[in-house]
Amino acid sequence: MARKKKEECKSIPGWLISFGDLMSLLLTFFILLFSMGTISLEKFHMVIKGITESLGGRKIIYEEKILNNSNIPLEFPNMYPKLKKKKRIQKELSDLQKKLAAAGIQAEVETHGSIVKFRMNSDKMFPLGSAEPLPTILPYIKELCENLKVVELPLTIEGHTDNIPIRRGIYKTNLELSAARAVAILRLFIKCGYDKNLLSARGYGEFRPLVPNTTPQNRAKNRRVEFVIQTSG
Repeated sequence: MARKKKEECKSIPGWLISFGDLMSLLLTFFILLFSMGTISLEKFHMVIKGITESLGGRKIIYEEKILNNSNIPLEFPNMYPKLKKKKRIQKELSDLQKKLAAAGIQAEVETHGSIVKFRMNSDKMFPLGSAEPLPTILPYIKELCENLKVVELPLTIEGHTDNIPIRRGIYKTNLELSAARAVAILRLFIKCGYDKNLLSARGYGEFRPLVPNTTPQNRAKNRRVEFVIQTSG
C-alpha cells in the first residue's frame, strides 16, 4: 500500500482567514475616517468668507500668507443689522411707554421671537363707538410713527374690542369698529411718511381677547390697538 505523502506545511485555520479580513476592513475604515477628517484650510477659509459676507461683514481677501496662519482677522462693522434694529425699536417703545403712562394711557411692549408688539389701550385713543382718534393721542401716534419709519420694517396695525355689542353709531359690529380704528391709525402713519408698502391693518373685534371678558377690568384690557413689527422683514 502506497504511503501518504507528508504535507510540507500545515493548513491555515479557518478562523485566521476571517480575522485577517476583519483587520483589513478595519484598516480601510480608519484610513477613510482619517481622509474625511482632514480639512482643507483654504476651503475652510472660503466657507468663513461666505458666512462673514452674508452676515454683513467686510469682504476678506485671501493671500497665501493668511492661509498659512491659524487665525484670520475678521471685521464685522455691519454685523447683525436686524438685531440692532430690534434692540433700537424695543428701547424707543419702552421710552414711549413711559410717556404714555405719565399721561394715564396704558401701554405694553411684548416680544415674541422676531415680532415686537406695542399695545395701547384704546379707551383714551378713541371716543366710545368711534374710529376718529382723539386729538390728545395724535402727538403720541406721530412720535411712534417717527420712531418706527426709520427702521423700515413691516408693520401691522390691529384693532381689538371687548365683547359688548354696539348699540348705537355707524358701526354695526365690533369687528367693523376695530377694523375702522386700525385703518384710521394706518392713515395717520401714511400721512407721517411711513412706507405704505410696509403697512397693513386688521380688525379682530372681540375674537382675540387677552383675558376673558368677565369683568369691567378685563374688558378694558381687551379694548386695544396693537402695533405688530416684524423685525425679520
